[in-house]
Amino acid sequence: MKPAVDPLEVLQALIAIPSVNPMGIDRDGSEYYEGKISDWLLTFFSDLGVPCECHEVAEGRSNVIAKFHADTNVPTILLDAHTDTVPVDGMIIDPFHPTVCDGRIYGRGACDVKGGMAAMLAAFATLVHQKPASSANVIMACTCDEEYTATGARHLAKHWTTSPKRSELVSTPPDYCIVAEPTDLNVIVAHRGVLRWKLRTTGRACHSSRPHEGRNAIYDMAQLVLALQRYADDLAQRVASHPLCGSPTLSVGKISGGTSVNIVPHECEVEIDRRTIPGENSVDVLKHIESFLREETTSDFEMLPPWIDADALSDDDNQELANHLLTQVAAVAGPHEKQGAWYGTNASCFAVRGNVPSVVFGPGSIAQAHTEDEWLDIAQLYQATEVYYRMFQSPLTSDCSRKDGVHATEIVSL
Repeated sequence: MKPAVDPLEVLQALIAIPSVNPMGIDRDGSEYYEGKISDWLLTFFSDLGVPCECHEVAEGRSNVIAKFHADTNVPTILLDAHTDTVPVDGMIIDPFHPTVCDGRIYGRGACDVKGGMAAMLAAFATLVHQKPASSANVIMACTCDEEYTATGARHLAKHWTTSPKRSELVSTPPDYCIVAEPTDLNVIVAHRGVLRWKLRTTGRACHSSRPHEGRNAIYDMAQLVLALQRYADDLAQRVASHPLCGSPTLSVGKISGGTSVNIVPHECEVEIDRRTIPGENSVDVLKHIESFLREETTSDFEMLPPWIDADALSDDDNQELANHLLTQVAAVAGPHEKQGAWYGTNASCFAVRGNVPSVVFGPGSIAQAHTEDEWLDIAQLYQATEVYYRMFQSPLTSDCSRKDGVHATEIVSL
């Protein structure tokens, strides 16, 4: 298959458009948010002559959706690639100047995940140009804010899970979904989820020379942090591990409290990261932790609602899809395998909230994601483009929910 557009040229264009996720911090500057890349995508799809939509998720942040319609009686594939990148602080290369050297392309997003997006866009454009006799319907979704709270994917899944109809292009559920992330052309069938929330203690401020007249919120929090450490140390024994994703984890990652050293602090907060595995329920997880802390400490505290609640991806209903995708990979790049991952992706949102069998697949290695000199293997970029196109030409026609026992292995995200 000769692509209608060169995926490397597409990737160079995407890297040159800054789309940095501010990660919840108020930031100024033209490199932040996804607005410019959304504009580029709308032009790309308009030039292809396919119907497309732009759905605002938050101010300056939108999902862009396009569709190739082959026939009402064939399966519909959803391709998803997120448009945002992590920040560029500490990078040792020019993040927005795509550089090709020794079979690699360098730049922020080259690996995570503008490389996967470029491969999807090139395959989609080829489908539109060639219009093969046998083809699936294909929805190309470019979603915002994956790196922080996955609001783009959540917004997209509501197109077919809520009424009234929000989209002319995605009014019914797709049959299956492929999410672009760097997987080294392997297929991720299961991954962890994540819960993040704040724990707050409240004291009474007074002059630090008479601390007995107040209540030190940091001292109360100290008890809780030590209890959380004990909880985290025993978590592997509390919850059975998943064969692909390992054991769940808990980490206290940030603490803040007090206003001045000469004032007994009236408030303290910590932020907690809890990685879940398939089969865990976020409501039950939070209830169990709160119950443990109230039994193990005398501190009074408040559990704030989670600001991230991203599901884990289960391998219960995506096996036939994974097998079919691996067949296409083998024809292009040789044998690859199913894997599990420690990181999270948009796939779990489409699988759990959208009830669509989903897997993760794309060019590049997770080892290069978010790095100071982020790069992508160009050979994999072209191979991934070919694999996506082959999936369009030979869509699954049977139920994608069958499980089987094909071997899968575990990988670790940095």
